[in-house]
Amino acid sequence: MADSWFSVHCEGVENPVYVSEVIENATNPSFRSFDLHMCGSLILRLDQLTLKLWAKPTAEAEYVLLVELQLHLRSLQFLGKSLDSFHQPLPSNSVLFHFSDGVYANLTDIPTASTASSVKYAASDSAALSTSSYDALMRLANLDECIQDALATREKLESQINSILQKNQQAIITTSQASQAQDKLALTRNAVGTERRHLRLAAKRKEELIASIKARKDAMARGRSTQYKARSHLPDAQLKLTSSAKLLDQNTEDAKGQIRRISEDLLSIYPIEPIPDEPLTFTIAGLALPNSNFEDIDRDTVAAALGFTAHLVQLLSFYLSVPIPYPIKPCLSNSLIHDPVSASLPQRTYPLYPVNVQYRFEYGVFLLNKNIEIILNKQGLRAFDIRHTLPNLKYLLYVLTAGTSEIPARKAGGIRGLFPGRLSPSVSRRGSNNSSVYGESVHPSKVLDPGTGKLNGDVKGRKKPLSPIAGFARMSQMA
Repeated sequence: MADSWFSVHCEGVENPVYVSEVIENATNPSFRSFDLHMCGSLILRLDQLTLKLWAKPTAEAEYVLLVELQLHLRSLQFLGKSLDSFHQPLPSNSVLFHFSDGVYANLTDIPTASTASSVKYAASDSAALSTSSYDALMRLANLDECIQDALATREKLESQINSILQKNQQAIITTSQASQAQDKLALTRNAVGTERRHLRLAAKRKEELIASIKARKDAMARGRSTQYKARSHLPDAQLKLTSSAKLLDQNTEDAKGQIRRISEDLLSIYPIEPIPDEPLTFTIAGLALPNSNFEDIDRDTVAAALGFTAHLVQLLSFYLSVPIPYPIKPCLSNSLIHDPVSASLPQRTYPLYPVNVQYRFEYGVFLLNKNIEIILNKQGLRAFDIRHTLPNLKYLLYVLTAGTSEIPARKAGGIRGLFPGRLSPSVSRRGSNNSSVYGESVHPSKVLDPGTGKLNGDVKGRKKPLSPIAGFARMSQMA
């Protein structure tokens, strides 16, 4: 690996005609192409040159002359269009020349053209050299005369053209100035057209801004008028706001009291009691329900307990206005639950009673526990464990029934007292002792129409509709 560069020298020229760039750290350096046309015909027509290659093996050493070639260009050997097709080994310190027609080299075993010519002439010193014929010399003389005549004609035409140009110099200048003026006029017209388009766009934008400002002024005027009217009604609105806030607080407290009363009623219908000596194990209406562990169980008891639990969860979601994602169909010991949420399920309805396919029953209990967890979250509570069905329900009812104030009395209209504007499907409680206790009075021969909210006529002989709680309590007693 060495740093190298080369120089080209010609006979009769003191300084090198070309000095290449330096190629650093290379074993086979490749130098860029160069052109000697700037040197003139004296150098370009020479067929002999001297090439010197300089190299420096280390950074501290000086450049030394590695190769010096006395080249005769006619003695170069053609290697091919490129080196890809040349597979012969080359001697060391060979210099390859890349010309426009291919790659050439000066190998040591090829004599130079001057040597070959001297040998040829030495072998034929005594032989007479042949000359051209008379006809060829005459044709050459005629050709020379034609060339001289053409050169004279060219010089004559050049002088005539120069004299014509000098005579019409002013006209040529005028024509050039006219052409420049025409170009300048075209540029000016284009600039004027562009500015006119900009002016039209600016005028249009101005009109749009004026219209927008006018519309904003009108809107501000209307707003000020509306603001003035609103300020005139502000004192009355503030009074209404104060009274509405008080009424809202009162309704909230009344709603809490009604929810507390309803929770007490639900807890009395479906009492949830702990089983002694078994932590976190409860019974509902006297029936034990395990916490998601259904091995070695009484299938009928578990089915009835889950039916009571499902109905209790459905009533809590209704009275607490908490929609549950998994609808429940309470049917005592044959209760069902539906899953419309999960994707890619072969079945949507699952039993809440033990069946032969155990995973369907356990998945139904899981959906029921998810409903309980959602109701707890809506009340701001956190479930102990999603698998603990009755402990979570007991915790929810304990919080809903907590309080030291007196439980409010049942209002006339049943659920209508808790949810204004919503009618209960079983408002008529003809002959009920509870209605008499809480001051409820219903005509014995009329019932409330669920569709219109008005009392119908004489309906003697018809059976009185029951409320959801009373109806299910009667069914549980029959069971």
